Amino acid sequence: MQIPPGKKIYFLSDFHLGAPNHAVSLEREKRIIQFLEDIKEKAAAIVIVGDLFDFWYEYRKVVPKGYVRVLGQLGRITDAGIPVYFFVGNHDMWMRGYFEEELNIPVYHEPTEFEWNGKKFLIGHGDGLGPGDYGYKFLKKIFRNKFCQWLFGILPPAAGMGLANYLSRKSRAVTGQIEEEFLGEENEWLVIYCEEILQKKYFDYLIFGHRHLPIDFKFKNGSRYINLGDWIRYDSYAVYDGESLVLSTQLPAMESKIVKIQN
Repeated sequence: MQIPPGKKIYFLSDFHLGAPNHAVSLEREKRIIQFLEDIKEKAAAIVIVGDLFDFWYEYRKVVPKGYVRVLGQLGRITDAGIPVYFFVGNHDMWMRGYFEEELNIPVYHEPTEFEWNGKKFLIGHGDGLGPGDYGYKFLKKIFRNKFCQWLFGILPPAAGMGLANYLSRKSRAVTGQIEEEFLGEENEWLVIYCEEILQKKYFDYLIFGHRHLPIDFKFKNGSRYINLGDWIRYDSYAVYDGESLVLSTQLPAMESKIVKIQN
C-alpha cells in the first residue's frame, strides 16, 4: 500500500472498554471516539492492536452489551472508505465474524506482516510471545481451542459473560493501578522476541500492544520495536506518515513517560 500524500496510518491498542466499571469506561470510550473523529480526515488507515474490550465473546446471535458508540464510530470510518485493521488481544480473542460482517474490519489472530511505502511492518498484540510465561501460554492454547470455546458458548450468555467479565476486570483493575516500568533489554520479553525475529527477517517496525507501557526501542540494525502503551493511563498511539513513525500521547504530562532507547 502506498500512503496518499498528506495521509497517515494510526496505531492504537489496549482500550479495555468495560473496565473497571461502566462510568470510567464510558469516559474513556468518549475520549477514544473523539480521537478517532479528529484523525478521520487525515487517516489512510487505522490499526487497532488488541484489547479494544476488556472482555468480548461472540455467541451465534449475541454479542456483549454496550460499546455502541465506539462500534458506530468504527462503522462510520469504514463506510467512509478508510480501512481499519483489528488484531485480537488476550481480552478479546473470541471473535467469530461480527467485525468482518457488520463493520467491514478484517480481524487478525496472529502477528502479521504489512508493507507501506516500502517500509516493512510486523504487527501483533504481543501476548504469549517471547520466552517464559508458560502458564499463560498454556491457558492461551485452551482459550483458542475450538472445543473449549464451544463449551463456554453453551453457557447462557448472562452466566458466561458475567463470569468472564468478573475475572477480566479483576485482572485489569490491578494493571490499571500499577505504573509499569521498563525492565531492561534482557528482561523485556517482547524485545527478546523482536531480536529473534530480526535474526530471521528484517522489519523496519515491529509494533505491539499488551505491555501497557509506551516503548520506542531502536535496535543496532535500525529496526524499531514500538509498544503502543494504552488508553487507561497514557492515551498513547503511533503515527506513520509514509516516511517516519512517531510514538506520542494525547496527554502532554505523559510525554516524558514514553520509554525511548537506542541500542
